[in-house]
Amino acid sequence: MNPETHLDGLRRQARDEPESGIVEIFNYGRNRDGIIPLWVGEGNLATPGFICDAARDSMLAGETFYTYQRGIPPLREALARYHERIHGRGFDPENFFVTQSGMQAIQLVIQAIAGNGDEVVMPSPAWPNYPAPLRLHGVGPVAVPMTMDEGRWHLDLDRLFDACTGRTRAIFINSPGNPTGWTASCEEILAIRDFARERGLWVVGDEVYSRFYYGPPRGSRMVAPSLHEICEPGERIIWIDTFSKNWAMTGWRIGWIIAPKELGQVLENLIQYNTSGVAQFMQRAGIVALEQGEAFVQEQVARARRSRDRVAAALSGSPRVSFALPQGAFYLFFRVEGETDTRAFAKRIVDEIAVGFAPGTAFGPGGEEFLRLCFARSQESLEAAMERFVPWLEK
Repeated sequence: MNPETHLDGLRRQARDEPESGIVEIFNYGRNRDGIIPLWVGEGNLATPGFICDAARDSMLAGETFYTYQRGIPPLREALARYHERIHGRGFDPENFFVTQSGMQAIQLVIQAIAGNGDEVVMPSPAWPNYPAPLRLHGVGPVAVPMTMDEGRWHLDLDRLFDACTGRTRAIFINSPGNPTGWTASCEEILAIRDFARERGLWVVGDEVYSRFYYGPPRGSRMVAPSLHEICEPGERIIWIDTFSKNWAMTGWRIGWIIAPKELGQVLENLIQYNTSGVAQFMQRAGIVALEQGEAFVQEQVARARRSRDRVAAALSGSPRVSFALPQGAFYLFFRVEGETDTRAFAKRIVDEIAVGFAPGTAFGPGGEEFLRLCFARSQESLEAAMERFVPWLEK
């Protein structure tokens, strides 16, 4: 058999799915001498020692066997307490399901609610890891481009709702958003919930960056406006989340789903048939992160706010650059006048000044002319990147 024909034997969706535009630039520049990597969505801090110690202690205690598919009860209880603390309302551990990463949470939710020929509507620009797994499952992602003007990103709700058809199964909302930093207002969240309720649609809420919020003060609340604040128990709303961002655990690959209890057996089955659960020692580390990691989270958020302001001030020094100051997450999504092919532009930046940005072409409709910069990095690396980039733009 000719090896060149092997690709013909694959499913079309798998064969034709393109490489992530973020990963492409990452791989293109990762081994360059002196590269300042601002392309991927993670900070430069390692996981705190007290979290690592909990995993080590669990392994040494012999907790290395198969365990609960939904997650060990102590972790699900800790997740309920954590959400109650930050949202100011009660949560039931029975609504929580532990997954191998937030990415797997997305995959499981897609498997549960949509299939071949269905559609899921979402604002765009968006993280490419939303539309790609939809396409892999035969589901059509329907992007509704947002617009940037007057210093902020805008979502046209009428346009979002008009995009919903008889084939629509869900509306996917990422707020605060990657890559734009757009953060839905309470009024926008309520309108989306009411529309979905009227049409019988699912709402999937990715609130991974909810703690990284820089908008107007919200009293004692420690998070961005959330679906949690207005949903009723048992509604067709599913949340996905992860330990990756808040507690610097990107490499651990552990996340969770919050869903109506009625989905419990279905989600347990999907976890079993996909991965057979999350390692117990990782779950023990998650408990410690939730219960002892609040000071670390707050310092990360304060650090990100300072970095956002420093980067925004530096980029404002170039008349060629325009952007909306993000209200949430830890990315600055900016446009450079005269540069329309940001994939090629990102490679040129790597080649000429060794700074790594993600190209806006990776994030779908509405993002093509932008670059994404992750500012969850050290002040020294951000300042060095700006000292290279801003003068280079003016040459």
